Amino acid sequence: MIKSMTGFGRYEMATPDYKILAEIKAVNHRYLDLNIKMPKKFNYFESEVRSLLKGYIQRGKADIFISYEDYTEDKLCLKYNRSLAAEYMDCFAQMQQQFGIENDVKVSMLAKMPDVLSMEQAPEDEEQMGKLISLALENAAKRFVESRVQEGEQLKKDLLGKLDYMEGLVGFIEERSPEVLRLYRAKLEDKIKELLENTAIEESRIAMEAAIYADKICVDEETVRLRSHMDATRRELKAGGSVGRKLDFIAQEMNREANTILSKSGDREISDRAIALKTEIEKIREQIQNIE
Repeated sequence: MIKSMTGFGRYEMATPDYKILAEIKAVNHRYLDLNIKMPKKFNYFESEVRSLLKGYIQRGKADIFISYEDYTEDKLCLKYNRSLAAEYMDCFAQMQQQFGIENDVKVSMLAKMPDVLSMEQAPEDEEQMGKLISLALENAAKRFVESRVQEGEQLKKDLLGKLDYMEGLVGFIEERSPEVLRLYRAKLEDKIKELLENTAIEESRIAMEAAIYADKICVDEETVRLRSHMDATRRELKAGGSVGRKLDFIAQEMNREANTILSKSGDREISDRAIALKTEIEKIREQIQNIE
């Protein structure tokens, strides 16, 4: 199947305890460029995210957004700073000795001292959290690929239609070329007769001039190669996969053949078809830029 480089996928996992949202959107790019945005506490998981996405995206500039909301209230824990409490007690003992006053510090008072007791975020279960993120991201990636495939099929249909139109133009050029040569030979004979009047015309001379002209305007090789390139494009489109770069190269070769046909042509009708070929090939190249 053919996949477009433009796509979007979104998946949300929500429970009474948490919500994880994963979104993927991508546009055209020559290579694979992943831009991942997620909470800093999940940075440890970035390499796994990249590895997972490479199984779904081969080319394109993709922005990945991952968000996490925790609805539980038991994610905080109380931390007791033993060393700091001991320092406080040492200081109180020194004050008692220095000033000769009673050391009446109780636990309740010591607990109120700055930083002796503090609330901290309970550590996440990294393995479990990694599984949840992977699940959300994988489902988003599947939807992302589905959107790319749908658009890719539309691109494929459009490109095949353009190839059929081009084939008609090439067929006209192939049929017209012998007629151009015949008309040239007839004009050449008429011109010589006009110049020489009653003098006998050397058929061999006319044949030689016609042969030189035929060689000059002959586009048989170009039309054969052009048909070959169009057949190759059809095969790649039907085979599917990541064929964008290969199709772009083939389109460049088709444009080269169309340019040669136009440069050789001395006939207005063939020139018009050659220009139409170039225009259609340019449209094909623009569409191919959207294919992965």
